[in-house]
Amino acid sequence: MQLDEGRRAAEAGDWVAAGHAFVRAAMEGSTEGAELAVRVAVELVPLADGGSAEAAALLAGIYLEYFDESALPMAVRYARVAAEAGLPAGQRTYGHMLVMGLGVAEDRVRAAELFRAASEGGDAYGVFNLAQLVDDPDESLRLLEAAAREGIVAAGALLADRLSALDRDEEALGWYVWAAERGHTGAMNAAACWYRDGFGTTPDPVQAVRWFFVMLAHGDGNGIHEAIQLAKAGALDEEQIRDAGRLAADPGAAEALIGTALGGGRT
Repeated sequence: MQLDEGRRAAEAGDWVAAGHAFVRAAMEGSTEGAELAVRVAVELVPLADGGSAEAAALLAGIYLEYFDESALPMAVRYARVAAEAGLPAGQRTYGHMLVMGLGVAEDRVRAAELFRAASEGGDAYGVFNLAQLVDDPDESLRLLEAAAREGIVAAGALLADRLSALDRDEEALGWYVWAAERGHTGAMNAAACWYRDGFGTTPDPVQAVRWFFVMLAHGDGNGIHEAIQLAKAGALDEEQIRDAGRLAADPGAAEALIGTALGGGRT
């Protein structure tokens, strides 16, 4: 869908919209999206040079993510232009470069200022980035929650880690599950282990195996070994394993686990 949207925008000559669509496709794992974003860069240059802060910010991001290091000076140039124009995306991108020392001297103080400006301009990733730089732990928690509520899944997972460190386990588990439901495999593993061990809740082997199954569906097979151990230890029976499979929308994984760990299953 993102690729089609980008192609339609390109056909209409809206190169900024096309670039945004191709970048979104690339972020979802599309190799073609990344290739098309690179191709669009040449069309964005005259727009950025002509004063479009949005084109400059987009071009900086494309140079940074999809070109080699030789494009870094151009990424810095356009990110700085967009940041100085007050565009939140440019402020966030240039702030990232300052934090990492990418083509510029590292300056975390200035980066925090830019992230704060981006967050005040409504940029959710600016909020997330600022949360990781502020010294006040309470402010950091508030910012992480705000970023998560704007849909930044990594913010929810990091918030869970921070809450766990404060022994606020029930809240932490809630955020691990929130992030797991949105595809964060690290949060899936945390949720599974916490349900297994009873952190933040009573032990729940069905929920534990559910999240181990979901991890497997997302290409991370580490959890399946944990699921096998739970089943072999008698922590759950065949029907409970099937319940976990239904919750994970993967009944086949349940039958495979039954066959492997219990020697049963349907014939």
